[in-house]
Amino acid sequence: MEDKSQKPRFAPTLCLTHYCNLNCIYCYQKHDTHNRMSFETAKKCIDWIFKNIPEEYEGVELDFIGGEPLVEFNLIKQIFSYVKSTYPKEKVIFYATTNGTLLNDEMKEWFTQRKGCCVLGLSLDGKKETQDHNRSNSFDKIDLDFFLKNWPWQGVKMTLSEFSLDHLAENIIYCHELGFEEIGGVNLFEGTFDWSDEKWVQKLIPQLKTLVDYYVEHDDLKVNQMLDRHIEACEYSDRKDKRRWCGIGGGAVFFDVDGRKLPCTFCTPMTFDEKTLTEICNHDFSKVDDFVDDECFNNCYIYPICPHCAGANYLTQKTFKNRDKSKCRIQKLIALFAADLLTKRILKNPQKYEESRRGLMIDAIQKIRELYLPEFRQYFEDE
Repeated sequence: MEDKSQKPRFAPTLCLTHYCNLNCIYCYQKHDTHNRMSFETAKKCIDWIFKNIPEEYEGVELDFIGGEPLVEFNLIKQIFSYVKSTYPKEKVIFYATTNGTLLNDEMKEWFTQRKGCCVLGLSLDGKKETQDHNRSNSFDKIDLDFFLKNWPWQGVKMTLSEFSLDHLAENIIYCHELGFEEIGGVNLFEGTFDWSDEKWVQKLIPQLKTLVDYYVEHDDLKVNQMLDRHIEACEYSDRKDKRRWCGIGGGAVFFDVDGRKLPCTFCTPMTFDEKTLTEICNHDFSKVDDFVDDECFNNCYIYPICPHCAGANYLTQKTFKNRDKSKCRIQKLIALFAADLLTKRILKNPQKYEESRRGLMIDAIQKIRELYLPEFRQYFEDE
């Protein structure tokens, strides 16, 4: 049984390299071969981390990103040895998000021997056709069985492109049928892309319908992140408390390749030029109101469950405060299907949901349908 009193892990991130061996069609970052973290820099970052673990955390999850972090496999091994020898009493998990294409026999053996404390999370957009289209013909370079054997519970991270939107359901179902228990992230890609175009709504509706039916039938599976919205939060009494919905400049601890402590993993030289990055770093992150869009906060019922990346917002809006509204319609649509899925799961297995929480869920379901179904009525003639 899970210990509810257990404290969360402190999860700082080290960017090991700006280089990536792939050229994914939706990537907004600049990659190069020159910027990489030295072992001396890594040691300084690690020493800071273990001397500054907040009291509310227990243990450390040391996250590695890039670029592609496995480009720096030797550095990962050095960091692992340094942490184990310098901080032997600390409970540490080493985690890296990878595209999986660089894993060779040496790496596989090393990670397998340490799979209890070293975890690899795979970025995979689905079936071969989609993966190859989105991610540089990389499908055949990935040993899916290696990830399934060692960390089947870890799941995969998926990013949508214009191409993969037409195949969203089959790609998610494919990953589940392979044996991945969870699709940890299904991300609407960032950057200069107009999600307000009505054709994306038309493409997404049949995909979400299929996924709802699939997750109702397979109610033992954890719902993918896109549809796993805790919609009862829209009814919480504290929903009108202003707060930031990410750890930028606060809870997020991120070190770039040169050892600079930056506000978050999005705010890097790979994403912003130095002038913009300086503007971001000089921001007073303690001003919560600077991160709350008043129009959304005061007028949008699903504000508490609308995913939001402050860094990505700055990329397109040049501000943290005013949200990119191009995604509003898509998020309302996703909320409708999340409510539909929850309705059907409650009807199928009401005993799975605590009674007090179930009441909030039902209230939220009703309000989401009342507020947003009329907006999409033309697509739901039989509702």
